[in-house]
Amino acid sequence: MRFLRKQAPAPSYLFLIPMAVFSMLPIVYVISTAFKPLEELLLFPPPFLVRRPTLDNFQDLLLATNALAVPFTRYLFNSIFVVLTTVLLQVLMCSMCAYPLSKARVLPGRNFIFGMIVAALMFAPQVTRIPQYLVVQKIGLIDTYGALILPALAWSYGLFMMKQFMDNAVPNELIEAARVDGAQEWTIFWKIVMPNVAPAWNTLLIFGFIQLWNDSFSPLVFTRSEAMKTVSVAMISLTNGPAAIARQGAQAAAAFLMTAPTITVFLLRQAKVIQTMAHSGIKS
Repeated sequence: MRFLRKQAPAPSYLFLIPMAVFSMLPIVYVISTAFKPLEELLLFPPPFLVRRPTLDNFQDLLLATNALAVPFTRYLFNSIFVVLTTVLLQVLMCSMCAYPLSKARVLPGRNFIFGMIVAALMFAPQVTRIPQYLVVQKIGLIDTYGALILPALAWSYGLFMMKQFMDNAVPNELIEAARVDGAQEWTIFWKIVMPNVAPAWNTLLIFGFIQLWNDSFSPLVFTRSEAMKTVSVAMISLTNGPAAIARQGAQAAAAFLMTAPTITVFLLRQAKVIQTMAHSGIKS
């Protein structure tokens, strides 16, 4: 079956194109600033685009890593391990919790539980750090990978998004038909529900990666030794302090290196999200 794509009216592009260009300006500025020589960084007003590109900023940043308490590769390993492990567990936990809230035949207190999840969206993550710290300290996980991973698994936004998507993308008739055919709940979840909500968990992969990769607050709260810190904390240590003015170029290079993985992941997964939204899901 061939689907016809409706062409957007011309006036829409008059609004969408300027908005797209405006949204790209911060990214272009970060990339441009990373390659500016120090004299261009100190100009006022600062030039938007680099005039004489240089790699000196990245060399300064590389030299600054020698002053770190532990090798830079240790920070990099911590970030990669924590981010990948947490993102995968977040998607799994949110999906498994959303399934009974959306498709369970009998679940007492369903509306109350979902209401509490929605209420949790009103609180900023920093508000919950103190009770999270007390719990993590009580169970003896301070300064471990568990302290960085476990608190992040309680992701109310991810659970809310998965539940809403399951309500709309997976018809109840399809679930009931599978149950009548003798399929177990675990089979229904993996074989029917998860493929049909692929746009949702692909989007959660993007949001989760961006949020965790840029998070420098949690490692400062839950870890004590330098060996457990992440790249985001290391970048702050490198680009702050008494020599911060002299490290303007290193700061620009650090900002670029911290932004590049999130942009790359977003671009790679965005194509997948658009594809799955166009070709997956069953409407009742």
